[in-house]
Amino acid sequence: MPLNYNLKSANLDQSSNSTNTKALLSLAVGGFGIGLTEFVIMGILPNIADSMDISISKAGHFIAIYALGVVVGAPFMAKLIGKLSPKKSLLFLMIWFTIFNTLSAFSENYWVMLLFRFLSGMPHGAFFGIGAVVSGYLAKPGKAAQAMAIMFSGLTIANVIGVPLGTYIGQEWHWSFSFMLVGIAGIATLTSLYYWMPKQSLEKSETMASKGTSSGIRSKKLWALIALTTIGTGGFFAWYSYIAPLVITVTKLPEAYVGYIMIVAGVGMFVGNFLGARMVDFFSPEKSVVISLLCMATILLTNSFFASSNIAIFIISFIIGIITFSITAPIQIAIIKAAKGAEKLGSSMNQSAFNMGNASGAYLGGLPMVFGLPVNYASVVGAILACTGACIGIAILYNHKMEEKKRKESLCT
Repeated sequence: MPLNYNLKSANLDQSSNSTNTKALLSLAVGGFGIGLTEFVIMGILPNIADSMDISISKAGHFIAIYALGVVVGAPFMAKLIGKLSPKKSLLFLMIWFTIFNTLSAFSENYWVMLLFRFLSGMPHGAFFGIGAVVSGYLAKPGKAAQAMAIMFSGLTIANVIGVPLGTYIGQEWHWSFSFMLVGIAGIATLTSLYYWMPKQSLEKSETMASKGTSSGIRSKKLWALIALTTIGTGGFFAWYSYIAPLVITVTKLPEAYVGYIMIVAGVGMFVGNFLGARMVDFFSPEKSVVISLLCMATILLTNSFFASSNIAIFIISFIIGIITFSITAPIQIAIIKAAKGAEKLGSSMNQSAFNMGNASGAYLGGLPMVFGLPVNYASVVGAILACTGACIGIAILYNHKMEEKKRKESLCT
């Protein structure tokens, strides 16, 4: 499915496969660092709370403020660096990321840490948003989804290897070393981007013409897709946010097993990331997302009934990981196509939507427990959110079908 991102190359030979592969790997390294800082804090939260003499619930603000930084930072950063070339944009974002994640390691109190976590989250959405556009440009014709999957593989590998390693380091030595590890990942990304990413420039129509940008952002389909992302992926976070109490109180496994199950889910995410890229070879991006969300609703509902089984919890966690990340590449492609003329901004806003889904899913998933229901009911909430997202996707597909029908009728007349 060839996609036109309105990009052109200054010094890039499109036949140079090795150059393109290295460039995609540099984006994957960045994805690894971002995945590490977003999720490692969940494993070292008690350590941070003890170090700063605050409650765990208050330390949880560091997770929420990072998500807020992503939501606010994605469109802000995309606008701020709108006139820079993709390579300079990515380097700027990763410099920002590296500085404030490293400074987080030296936070001595709650307020300083809160500030640095917010600032650390700001480049997250724009990096993935611009990276998605660039990866599509670097791809061979019809292979945009696979190229995006390579970039997002860094995020999945972070969940399989980086987060467990960072959690171990933070628990055994000091939580600050976990953020220093993020800083090292940032430096590695900067180095690989500088040497491996070819010089590129956005077409003038995207970066300079406000008319085209406004048209892309005003697209009803774009906002429908963003709503789909926010609500649909909220289903996953309604489950994932409460994985620890689910394993301990429902499955009744020792606390140490939480980490093992998260690794299994991470492996599923890695597989699902590339599965989603393959799905767009057979279905439209929107139809791929609908299929994945309907599957997610089904498996989350299944989880609410079988989470007490020691074997089922591992199998279900793996499947949920697969399904969740099978959405990543298709929805990113759909967003980029819908935001024609404002691809970078639209793609970045989709990352904000993922994090809004993170926050809303965690909140809504916790409501059953407020009313005294067991934690496996969070999966029921997740299934409802995923199904709602699928309904939005079906509405988008139906509207597209009606528009195509009208267009054909107008041509006939």
